[in-house]
Amino acid sequence: MKNLLYICLLMGVFASCTPKENMLGPDVIAIDNPIRDLDSTDAIFKRRSEGYFCFRIPAIVKTKEGTLLAFAEARKNNCSDEDDIDLVLKRSTDGGKTWGPLMVVWSDGNNTCGNPSPIVDQVTGRVVLLMTWNLGTDKIGTINDGTSTDTRRVFITYSTDDGLNWDAPKEITNDVKKPEWGWYATGPVHGLQIQSGPHKNRMVIPCDYIELRRNGGKGFSHVIYSDDLGDTWHIGGISPNERANESTVAELSDGRLMLNMRATGRNARWVAESEDAGLSWKNMRTDYNLVEPVCQGSLLDAYVNGQHTLFFSNPASTARENMTIKMSTNNGSSWDKYVRIHAGPSAYSDIVMINDQTVGILYEGGIANPYETITFREVPVTLFK
Repeated sequence: MKNLLYICLLMGVFASCTPKENMLGPDVIAIDNPIRDLDSTDAIFKRRSEGYFCFRIPAIVKTKEGTLLAFAEARKNNCSDEDDIDLVLKRSTDGGKTWGPLMVVWSDGNNTCGNPSPIVDQVTGRVVLLMTWNLGTDKIGTINDGTSTDTRRVFITYSTDDGLNWDAPKEITNDVKKPEWGWYATGPVHGLQIQSGPHKNRMVIPCDYIELRRNGGKGFSHVIYSDDLGDTWHIGGISPNERANESTVAELSDGRLMLNMRATGRNARWVAESEDAGLSWKNMRTDYNLVEPVCQGSLLDAYVNGQHTLFFSNPASTARENMTIKMSTNNGSSWDKYVRIHAGPSAYSDIVMINDQTVGILYEGGIANPYETITFREVPVTLFK
């Protein structure tokens, strides 16, 4: 099967060679389908509820106090990427078993506030949240054409009380976005704080941008970084190749970083590596073990029983379905352990370590389409076989 997947992807005819409903093989480990109905207690954000039409774009972190912070875009009038969008949050103080009320982190009238990319400073405990903004009346196409009224902008906010209160958003666009770039996205996924080496405590946020069409219109992944615990930010390394989009970053066992990227026009993920803590990326290649329908994904590094481990979540299919977490203990060279979370429609996700034996996943999923709920699920590490 793996050889067949490789040949099909290489030929660009993956979808016609491989049945999309069985991308993981017959030995997949599956947990119970968490979406029993739209009133399921597993779903913490539900379509047509709490004053919003739709919730999308999940991101999640665990604070130093152990609180889970689940972020999302609350889309007021429809499920589109454009229009009136607020950035919202729910908190859990019991490991995801129950969740508090909806909290609005950022609302700006009818404008678009979203793309949450949170990171917890392990030195001070402060939660840092990167976000993006644009006028609700500006469209993605006009932003990339350079004909929009305004442009895509980048903001930051902080919480020093475990996510209960947030500072007024501060704009950092000039520090992290070049004038020749149009569309821009932070995350949407958790960020990274480097845990070892000469750049220990550097914060790294995975991002992507699209050039203005007059400058080529190409899309790239990149990172931004902070060496002062999130106070100031700079543009880091950019993907060596174009046609890269939303990205996610993790630290490898030897201190290198891995950038894992949505790959435009193909059904597998791009990956690249950095030996300078995100200032540059090299060895960009396709990881054919990480099948995708061209969608966002989440990469997480952790230590499980003292062993460095990577987890990766995405819809493991050529369609937006089959939400899966895969596990690697060799820096992503292979991904032979996995757990299927939801066989049905699913899309964006983020993962977090609840403790050293349990992974948590926050993901978009539903029965008829992927955008009916954002659901949280606990996954014991013992299920990865």
